[in-house]
Amino acid sequence: MKTRIAFLMLIFQTLMMNAQTEVKANTIFLPLGIVNVASEQTLNKNFTLQEEVFISPWKSFSGKHLQIYMATLEGRYYFKESMKKWYVGGYFSFANFNLQKWNYWNELVVLDENEQPQILADGSVRRSEIYQKGYSFIFGISGGYHFTINEKLGLDIFAGVGSSQGMYKGFYKDNGQRSDKAHGWNKSGELIPTRGGLMLTYKL
Repeated sequence: MKTRIAFLMLIFQTLMMNAQTEVKANTIFLPLGIVNVASEQTLNKNFTLQEEVFISPWKSFSGKHLQIYMATLEGRYYFKESMKKWYVGGYFSFANFNLQKWNYWNELVVLDENEQPQILADGSVRRSEIYQKGYSFIFGISGGYHFTINEKLGLDIFAGVGSSQGMYKGFYKDNGQRSDKAHGWNKSGELIPTRGGLMLTYKL
């Protein structure tokens, strides 16, 4: 078994040594203090492999929890030539988060186990005072366009939508106590946009 793994790693390293590589940074998120960087390697004329990291370190962003640590592996198929023009892809992501889910941004009433309004410490019943901590596995499809500026620089505009399967626990912002009925993990699955932006690329 160890011999097989070593052999596969040797093949992978050989392919990467002969691959053309680009490094990238997402220009959309940088002004917000959010890091989204990637490295893309050619596998052949039409296929590439991209490794990507997304880090949002914000314990509070406009009063909301917004900590996300996500790693993504994506395979891409370019219709013309690797790292040029239109492409489609498939990706897998793993994320660890401490944030407020999108469906908790409004002011809906929180209900307790008796289906009565849950009164928070400040006397409110706002659902927007709840946040979630947990993990998510994402499988998705993506598409985009790779512009060539010159021999070294380029732009990669992309978007992806995926099935996010999450395990999380809900907490109140004011006291850190559990806000949900579950004793263990809550589970949820949803189809949502999970990535996108405009990457500035540099060819090594």
